[in-house]
Amino acid sequence: MNIKQRVKELTPELTNWRHQLHAWPETAFEETRTAEFVAQKLTSFGLKVETGIAKTGVVGTLQKGSSNLPAIGLRADMDALDITEENDIPYRSENPGKMHACGHDGHMTMLLGAARVLAESDDFNGTVHFIFQPAEENEGGGGLMVREGLFKQFPVTGVYGLHNFPMLPLGYFAITSGPMMAAFDIFDIVIRGKGGHGAMPQHGRDPIVAASYMINQFQSIVSRNLDPIEGSVISVTQINGGTAYNIIPDEVHLKGTTRHFNPYIQDTIETRMRDIVEGVSKSMEVSADITYERRYPAVINSPAETEFAIAAARATAGRDQVITDMPPVMGSEDFAFMLQEKPGAYIALGAGEPNVGGMLHQSHYNFNDDLLPTGVLYWETLVKNLLPVND
Repeated sequence: MNIKQRVKELTPELTNWRHQLHAWPETAFEETRTAEFVAQKLTSFGLKVETGIAKTGVVGTLQKGSSNLPAIGLRADMDALDITEENDIPYRSENPGKMHACGHDGHMTMLLGAARVLAESDDFNGTVHFIFQPAEENEGGGGLMVREGLFKQFPVTGVYGLHNFPMLPLGYFAITSGPMMAAFDIFDIVIRGKGGHGAMPQHGRDPIVAASYMINQFQSIVSRNLDPIEGSVISVTQINGGTAYNIIPDEVHLKGTTRHFNPYIQDTIETRMRDIVEGVSKSMEVSADITYERRYPAVINSPAETEFAIAAARATAGRDQVITDMPPVMGSEDFAFMLQEKPGAYIALGAGEPNVGGMLHQSHYNFNDDLLPTGVLYWETLVKNLLPVND
């Protein structure tokens, strides 16, 4: 079978699948219609399908050759975001306030396309588990799949992921061995003071002033407590408090995120944030509580599997269109939970700059359908390289 010709023939159908998935965006652990669509397609290709993993997750298994041959896992994310779509397209979101603004509709389509062409082929020997994961955005569906026994039920020697990157030229791949995406933590701080008249602050204890001191001191953690060579970010993204121009409120709430690649940096950031909240509260005569939650670990690509991914990308796009020393990015991905359990590699696929759909996580984003054949060919090549037919 001429695989490139076959993928070209399938591209109109793949595009239709992507548009259907785009029109049905479902957010974390609510991907029921999406999961049904995925399971139906996998079943129609002849795969063995398991559903209900981590609530709405789906795994399709395809085996060729002997049952004792190696197995690998290929993963795509399924969930959408809480964003109101502003694209004027025939297949725009039918679910108000929700849209596929990160390209997960395209990721699912590429993996479904790979499952179809591999099911039609006898050019590999082994087992492939096609993992369709719920709740990548913020809720850690990948971690839940692992905790529910994903790799006990579906043992693999390695696991691989792919994500479209609008900041890369169309059809380019980018990857690096070691840290590729940052760990993701969140924090919530409640500062309690004593409210009063804005004209007479001496009679109150101002939580807004305390909050401003905390925010400024948090930035000194990165600039003065951490090695400047190590990447890290502390961002306060929400400040909520107050009701009127002339009233000092009783409470102020701060929320935000931290990003880092190294566990010792994570420990330092959490410890110093707690110290600052306690110290500022005491000096400003207010009280404060901080909740610090470690959400996603860093995405760490293992060396051998990174080389496997590079080889497949070069075979797909050509040596000149594969970047092998991509600088790590501060975005996060819960594929990291799978990489904590199994060796593997996460690769970026360029969506074009400027991308036809804009950057991720905004209301005008739309996955670039021109990527679909490239993604399918990458997955197909990776499988055949890792699970070759013995002559």
